[in-house]
Formats: sequence, C-alpha cells, structure tokens
Amino acid sequence: MLSDMQNDPIESLIGFFNRLMPLSSEENTQVKQCFEPCVFKRRELILRAGERCAHYMFVVQGCLRMYSDDDKGNRHIIKFAPEDTWMTDIDSFFHCVPSHLYIDALEPTTIMRAELSPLVHLFMESKRINNIFRIIAENELTLLQRRHLETLSSKAEERYMSFCETYPELINRISQAQIAAYLGVTPEFLSRMKSKMLRADKNVFLT
Repeated sequence: MLSDMQNDPIESLIGFFNRLMPLSSEENTQVKQCFEPCVFKRRELILRAGERCAHYMFVVQGCLRMYSDDDKGNRHIIKFAPEDTWMTDIDSFFHCVPSHLYIDALEPTTIMRAELSPLVHLFMESKRINNIFRIIAENELTLLQRRHLETLSSKAEERYMSFCETYPELINRISQAQIAAYLGVTPEFLSRMKSKMLRADKNVFLT
C-alpha cells in the first residue's frame, strides 16, 4: 500500500524497480521521462474492446480489472492489478492491434503509465531496465499459465484458494461478485462453497 510515496507516484515506481534491480541515477531519470502519472475514478473505463491498448500501466494505488464479456452477457475476469502490479493487454500494446478485452478501475486508482515508443526506447537505452521487464513478463506468464491450468483441471475450491494466495490483499477489498467472475462461478455458488469450507475447517479444528 502507498504511504509516504502517496504524493509522488514516480517514486513508487522507481522503488519497485530498485527492489528488483537497483537503478543508476541516469536510469532513474530515464524512467521519469518515460512514465507519466494518471488517476482514474472508481468504475472508470480505461480500455474498451475494439480499441488499441495504448499504455503499459503500473498501479501505485487502487486496483484495475481486465475482463471480457461473452455473447450471453457473462463477464469473465482475466486479471486484477492491485498495488505494485502491472496491467496491459500485451498483444494489443506491443503489436498495435485492437484489443478483445476491457480494463477498468475497481477503486479510485493512481497509475504510472508509458506509451510503446518511449518504453521500447527505454529498453534499448538500459539493459538493466530491459532485464527488469523480462522478469515482469516471466512472472506474468507464469501466473497466466497457472491460471489456465487451474481453469482446465482444478475444482472451484482449489481455484478459490489460489485466488487467495495470488491476491491476499483483495480478499476483503472487492465484492464476492468480482471474485466469482474471476473463478468462473456464480456469487451464490461461491457463498455456499465458502460456507462449506468454513464448516470443514471448524470440524478439523474440533477433532
């Protein structure tokens, strides 16, 4: 969560980079030239399907959501991005093609964002920053692959436990409807499942 950096989002971003790989003062300056702050209201739509995703976004405070809507009106949440995480449609951003996804803000959200051309220039100028984004991309790919496998083969209880492990800070911040859409179940099913899991935990404790 944001604390003393709340009034200076760029320092939050630089702090994130430095935790992965300490930057030089010149690289800090390059990051400041590449990224700009932006603030979104709760429920503000940032990307609409059919548009090109124009920014690579780092969440300083708040939470973003990426989702798609099917032909039946069902919403499928692909990803949440709380503090210190990244959000973009990789395909749309790097290949300059229309997105099939939506991105919006679940809470009042502050981000640092970069456009494609300045970001690619930053990669070319700094091998260290290039390596940082490789680490970010590897982590994102790992999470997406794990989520895909869970969707194909895991029970709802297992998917819920994985959600709690991936997004512990969101368990009590977002609605049950949002969590259910991420898990691919109805809110009613999620409520019954959580009650069942709670009863099972109590029985284990009593024995």
